[in-house]
Amino acid sequence: MAAKEEPLLKVNNIEVIYEHVILVLKGVSLDVYEGQIASLLGANGAGKSTTLKAISNLVKAERGEVTKGTVEFDGKRVDKLFAPQLVKMGVIQVMEGRHTFEHLTVEDDLLTGAYTRGRDKKGTREALEMVYRYFPRLKERRHTKTGYISGGEMQMCAIGRALMAEPRIMLLDEPSMGLAPLLVEEIFDIIRRLNQEEKVGMLLAEQNAAMALDYATYGYIMENGRVVLDGDSEVLKDNADVKEFYLGLTEIGKKSYRDVKHYHRRKRWLA
Repeated sequence: MAAKEEPLLKVNNIEVIYEHVILVLKGVSLDVYEGQIASLLGANGAGKSTTLKAISNLVKAERGEVTKGTVEFDGKRVDKLFAPQLVKMGVIQVMEGRHTFEHLTVEDDLLTGAYTRGRDKKGTREALEMVYRYFPRLKERRHTKTGYISGGEMQMCAIGRALMAEPRIMLLDEPSMGLAPLLVEEIFDIIRRLNQEEKVGMLLAEQNAAMALDYATYGYIMENGRVVLDGDSEVLKDNADVKEFYLGLTEIGKKSYRDVKHYHRRKRWLA
């Protein structure tokens, strides 16, 4: 019998505290396998962004600390490493809010993501051409300062910059936030292509549960700093509570936000 595949990323029962007193994550565990798209779902404030920052070690920059549990990547414990060390290993986070260097041109912004390649000019140029292949709009705008491009183009630039660093896994924080529905679909289609064609693993933190579950194969639902439910995406989409509280659906069909926000049934995972 073949041995079970080990996760590329393994988060083991982590606890995160800010400012030495504020407990934000409470025993969070999750796995992401090589080449998998996994989603991290939950309302604003559930702990999704903190989970990603705990994995990438960016939480330290916000006076946060992983005080319990471990984070492992490719079989090695990494929660004690610095963020730049993780980037060199292939763990790349795309932050919420479409962060770009507004004073740089789009192309120069993308090239900042290639600093881990050192003097590999050929590899850097090939990576840049790959980014332009997936995001042709960026090639058209490559000489424009990023402060003057649209929000959707900024999101493309942020993802493209992460690609320049040769990611094995990308941690994407709210990639759909503030974007028009058609643009959201375009971004997620590109994420799927990157996963399938470049074999980049993905962990998506999303409030748009319907979109995330359509593109991911596995999902984790967070509330109040804990993972309260997880499973295959298709199974989660069929869960009655997930339908009502995250997809806006009930057994009789769609409900308006006004109806959904008043909980008529206690969630089973809180019972």
